[in-house]
Amino acid sequence: MLVALAGGVGAARFLRGLVRVVPPEDVTAIVNTADDEVFHGLTVCPDLDTVTYTLAGAEHPEQGWGLEGESFRTIDALTRYGADTWFRLGDLDLATHLHRSERLRAGAPLSTVTADIARAWGVTTTIVPMTDDPVSTRITVERPDGGLEVLRMQEWFVRERTTPPVVAVEFDGAATARPAPGVLEAIAAADTIIVCPSNPIISIGPILAVPGVRDALVARRDRVVGVSPIIAGTTVKGPADRLMGPLGIEVSCVGVAEVYAPFCSTLVIDERDAGRADDVAATGVRPVVAETLMTDARVAAALAQHALDAVA
Repeated sequence: MLVALAGGVGAARFLRGLVRVVPPEDVTAIVNTADDEVFHGLTVCPDLDTVTYTLAGAEHPEQGWGLEGESFRTIDALTRYGADTWFRLGDLDLATHLHRSERLRAGAPLSTVTADIARAWGVTTTIVPMTDDPVSTRITVERPDGGLEVLRMQEWFVRERTTPPVVAVEFDGAATARPAPGVLEAIAAADTIIVCPSNPIISIGPILAVPGVRDALVARRDRVVGVSPIIAGTTVKGPADRLMGPLGIEVSCVGVAEVYAPFCSTLVIDERDAGRADDVAATGVRPVVAETLMTDARVAAALAQHALDAVA
């Protein structure tokens, strides 16, 4: 059995490759939920949905999130009523949010609803939220006048387009959250645990902040392999560079290795970072060099095989 810690688009694309080299039903994806938010009365879980849609082969092929063939007539119509529509919810995507929100209001835990949604999309990989409890990423930013403001992750990432400089990142609610059913058991039983190429601060960080998860990974460190989301000092997708630097973490595969070293024995780094392999090794993490830019499913599958071979 394999376990993967997953964020959004990068993780979803990696998982799409992983299930080409191992049976999909042998994989459990533990997914970040600290990006979740309520919009227009609906509970939206961006990372869970991105992973589900991608494994179902239904994701928007260019942007990596949302659904292929999406339209936005409903959200556009809401502007007539003065609604704040900076977070764009597609017409097809709304069905998922409507179903999830109704089930949650009826008392079903998020993990149960997530399994139902995956089943409806024909996904046989086990997709599990990191917790059924509410956890929210809060990003403290500095305004031009020097004042500080705390924003929710989607406010900073989508509404403000990651423009305000980051001062601090916290995961509200994480300290009292409990791992979702099966999370710790899956980590304990896994042959291999993969940290997907996701943002180490706001995608993997919240999962590690749930009590018990980091300790479970530390106990299995020799079976944990990470994939660096940083290639030649830049991010492939997302704002990792705008978070790592301000928090004192080198924006490189070496910085990722330093963050992951306590619980991760091996890190797959890109061919363009081969010259940093010794620096990665100096953190106590074994480097493995491979092509990590997932330009298509074939490359993603080869990358997944490299990750598996690294701890075989």
